[in-house]
Amino acid sequence: MIDTSRRTCFTEDHHAFREQVRRFFARELVPHLDRWEEQGIVDRSFWRACGDAGILCPNVPPEYGGLGLDFGYNAVIDEELAYLGSSAGITLQNDITAEYFVAYGSPEQKARYLPRMISGECITAIAMTEPGAGSDLQGIRTTARRDGNHYVINGSKTYITNGQNADVVIVVAKTDPDKGAKGISLILVDADTPGFERGRNLDKIGQNSADTSELFFHDCRVPITQCLGEENKGFAYLMSQLPQERLSIAISAMGSAQRAFDEALAFVRERKAFGRAILDFQNTRFTLADLKTKLQVGWAHLDWAIRRHIDGKLDATEGAAAKLWHTELQWEVVDACLQLHGGAGYMNEYPIARLWRDARVQRIYGGTSEIMKEIVGRSL
Repeated sequence: MIDTSRRTCFTEDHHAFREQVRRFFARELVPHLDRWEEQGIVDRSFWRACGDAGILCPNVPPEYGGLGLDFGYNAVIDEELAYLGSSAGITLQNDITAEYFVAYGSPEQKARYLPRMISGECITAIAMTEPGAGSDLQGIRTTARRDGNHYVINGSKTYITNGQNADVVIVVAKTDPDKGAKGISLILVDADTPGFERGRNLDKIGQNSADTSELFFHDCRVPITQCLGEENKGFAYLMSQLPQERLSIAISAMGSAQRAFDEALAFVRERKAFGRAILDFQNTRFTLADLKTKLQVGWAHLDWAIRRHIDGKLDATEGAAAKLWHTELQWEVVDACLQLHGGAGYMNEYPIARLWRDARVQRIYGGTSEIMKEIVGRSL
């Protein structure tokens, strides 16, 4: 369990909310986690249960059915979900797609989608990555050509979280290919739109319960009123939302790292070698002491970053630095903790195996560690 007794970014209301989230996850998530991992997708009923419990899009304004809370409540959900070892896509909806609707959506778009996103009836995805374009979004090839009152979308996307479950997808497409980054727009495509097709649910190393998909658009016609925000402003919108997306990943990294540490500590207390508990060996104690120290530093920095973001001050460089540091720490912790499990760590029946597998992608999506270094480096 994550120790919140010395946290500095949360209020008593946040702590009370955390207890509600823990009870809800213990009842509605933990009993199904293994099954979701096996089937490669989270049940839609879980999304609706999250909606009923007020765990979807908590910072959406009340006029659209939200609670109007600050990002600290999102952070609580992210931490608890990651600590349980779940890769359910609710964090994408809470921390990323909902923000696009609130910040850039028209009154009609907000009224149409946000209440159903909050209730869990509408699951969302954002389609950026393509087979030939990842961290460099200027390289996307998907186009949305104007044809009267419609856009005609053609192209393909891959590695899209919530791709199988999604009811609406925010598609990153070029509406003016000659303008490069200044010709990118965000287009809302409902899942029942002719010309939209889902590909396979991708076979991944980890995060198996997250449905991650290929998406295809073949002369997919949508009204121009489905443009999210202004036409050709999509790249600017994407850049402005990245600090929160990257902070969200950093938060999940810390939750996962803490769980890995807790699992390793419990294991070495019980497991014996040469007639002694593994914890009694100096190497084990020194390894765990080093990890505990780094986790202490990590939580302190994360609290600073969360509070700074709540206050509207977290910038792109700070968001990139947070993602870089915390995901690299996550990998260091889960790998060391798997090693402390010995052969048991390689067995899927132990939680550390899932934590290790799921951690690997954290240094890739949302911008690779190398891109994060580039962003930080440009600020020097």
